[in-house]
Amino acid sequence: MTCIVALLPISIGALVTTLKAGMAFADWPTSDGQNMLLYPWLNDLRRTDKFVEHGHRLAGVLIGLVSIALVVVAFIKEKALWVRVGAVVILLAVIGQGLLGGLRVIKNAQVLAMTHSITAGLFFTLCFLFAILVRRQSSESNTAKDRRISAATFAAGLLLPVAVLGQYFLGGMFRHLGRMLHEHVAGAIIVTLLATVVLVTLCRSDLPSIRRRGRWLAAALLIQLGLGMGAWLTKLGFASLGWVATANSPAQNVVCSLHTVGGMFLLATASAGAMELILRFRTGQLSELSATFHAGSAVKTLAADDSQRTKGGLA
Repeated sequence: MTCIVALLPISIGALVTTLKAGMAFADWPTSDGQNMLLYPWLNDLRRTDKFVEHGHRLAGVLIGLVSIALVVVAFIKEKALWVRVGAVVILLAVIGQGLLGGLRVIKNAQVLAMTHSITAGLFFTLCFLFAILVRRQSSESNTAKDRRISAATFAAGLLLPVAVLGQYFLGGMFRHLGRMLHEHVAGAIIVTLLATVVLVTLCRSDLPSIRRRGRWLAAALLIQLGLGMGAWLTKLGFASLGWVATANSPAQNVVCSLHTVGGMFLLATASAGAMELILRFRTGQLSELSATFHAGSAVKTLAADDSQRTKGGLA
C-alpha cells in the first residue's frame, strides 16, 4: 500500500515540474503564511500552479502518515528484524524527501528541485523492492535451478539499474536545467540496448520468478520508450514531419509528466531484476554462474597449492 500511495506525491510532483509550479508558494512548510493543512486548497482550482503545488504538499503528508502506519504495523505484526528496519528506513526516507522538497522552496534552487526528483525515484524503488521482499518472504519456496544465466548476463543485470539511474539523472538535467538533451537521447539508446539484453535473458530463465522480473522490465521499457517519443513530439515537435509542438499544451504537460514517472518504473523494475539475480545466486539457484565461480576458486586454490609446493621444494 505504501508503494501505491507513493505514486501520488511522485506523479503530482512530476506535474509540478512540468508546469514549473515549484515556486507557486515562496514559503514552506506554510503555504502563503497559512498552516499547510488549513490552507483553502480548493479555492485555487482556477490557479493551476498553486492548486498542483499544494496538492503535491498534501500528498506528501499522506505518504508520511501511511509510512508511520507501516512502521506501527511492522512492529506489531512482524517478528523479522529486517522488516521492522526496512519500515523505519522508508519512514526516514519520506521525512528526508519532505525536508529536501521544503529546502528547494526556501532556497529557490533548481538543483535541489532536480535532486528532489531523483531521490523520489530512488524512494519509490526502495518501496518497490521492500514490497517484493516482504511478499517473497511469505510465498517463495522454489528450489529449482537456472542453467542459462552466465557471468556476463548476470553482470549486465546488475549494471542496468545503474545505467537507468544515470539516464534518470540526464533526464532531470534537461527538465530542470534545460541541459544535456543530446546526452539524454544517447543514454536512452544505451539503456534500451542494455535493457533488451537483460530482459531477453531474464525471460529465457528456467526460474519463473526471474521470468516474471523480465516481463515487468519489458513492459516498463516499452511504455517508457513510447512516453519518451511522445515527450519529444509534444515538447520539441518533429519539423521534418510537419509536427509542431505547442508550449504548455495539455498533451505536453501530461506526456512529459508521465515520462518522468515511467523512468521511475523502469528504475524500479531494473532494480527488482538485479535483486532477484543476487538472491537466486546466493541460494545457489544459478547453476552456471555458481559453476563459473567455483571453477575460478578451484583454479586459484590449485595455483596456491602449486606455489606452496614450489616454495617447499626450493627450501
